[in-house]
Amino acid sequence: MLIMLLILLLTLSICLLIMGISSNLSKKTILDREKMSPFECGFDPQSSARLPFSLRFFLISVIFLVFDVEITLLLPLANTSPLTNPYIWSTSSTLFLLILLLGLYYEWKKGALEWSK
Repeated sequence: MLIMLLILLLTLSICLLIMGISSNLSKKTILDREKMSPFECGFDPQSSARLPFSLRFFLISVIFLVFDVEITLLLPLANTSPLTNPYIWSTSSTLFLLILLLGLYYEWKKGALEWSK
């Protein structure tokens, strides 16, 4: 019981020491004010936050995320081909690619892939 109490106190003191050091090192000075100001996508951080946000930018980022996840799902598909039944593997991979192509066609028809009008 005494060993557990010692370990607990040692762990607590190390955590408090690390938190104190990080708190002292991260103090912000008035000289860092310009460096610490937010900068996002070319918007002026000093202007009003009520500027209209481009919905196109959001839509392009969502499409990028969808197709990024698609790549992470397609890469293991090639590694599992020798381990599974060829009929089941080809059917499931064809179905997966068909769903993705239908989604891409839908986005294309809706005009989400147009960069400018």
